Amino acid sequence: HQTVLPLKWMIVDDGSTDRTADIVGRYLGRYPWIELVRRPQRLDRTFASKVHAFNAGYERVIGLPYKILGNVDADISFENDYLEFVLSKFSLDTALGVAGTVFKEDGYSSECHSFEGRNHVAGGCQLFRKRCFDEIRGFVPNKAGGVDWIAVTTARMMGWKTRSFREKSFFHHRHLGTAERSVIASYFSYGEKDYYLGGHPIWEVFRVGYRLTHRPYVFAGLALGAGYCWALLRRMRRPVSRELMAFHRREQIAKLKAILKSVLSFNTVDNFEVLPD
Repeated sequence: HQTVLPLKWMIVDDGSTDRTADIVGRYLGRYPWIELVRRPQRLDRTFASKVHAFNAGYERVIGLPYKILGNVDADISFENDYLEFVLSKFSLDTALGVAGTVFKEDGYSSECHSFEGRNHVAGGCQLFRKRCFDEIRGFVPNKAGGVDWIAVTTARMMGWKTRSFREKSFFHHRHLGTAERSVIASYFSYGEKDYYLGGHPIWEVFRVGYRLTHRPYVFAGLALGAGYCWALLRRMRRPVSRELMAFHRREQIAKLKAILKSVLSFNTVDNFEVLPD
């Protein structure tokens, strides 16, 4: 019931057990702009398979006259004017390459509980300007994850604006990273990911300290730090270029300086606006 309907909505069923094909089948006859793409069942659940599923749908829209492309997860929900709101941002700023909003989960808000800030667009719902998506060459398959982050950060490195807006939000119905593991195990995995995406060690120390003081107290921070150190000791292969890693680290140090400046000035730290324009 969105106020703005898509030119084409590709829904990819890769053999999941959530009855995707059955649910979509009820609507195919009523909405001609919906199309179901079936892929063989995934033998292994990796983030690379997510990219392959996306590309299977993307190949079916290449010849269509669209300007904005969206990647939307199936386990989120939002208000009926959500897409109209995000789409309107592209018409207001021709330099905007990727747009989205903050998101919420039970007991969590990316606006308040994350230092990614407004320059990052969460992978649950990302809208790309077609020209930007073409320039970054789409999503890069990577079994270990971070494909959404790599796409957004690459766009920003190439000079595009990437923005999340806090006036709207979407709700994620499952805590990130907990599809097949516990919360503590997911933090260990986040620590590993922080390393192989090129995160700065100094920023990671800050991240660990911050997580120690938030639920689940102590254990989340320890798991995060252990994951980073484990990846460091194993010298896990990084799927990002040296250029992207250097850009990422510069942003992290700039954030850390801004946070320290606010703290030393006895000002409240706004996680979302930690790096204002």
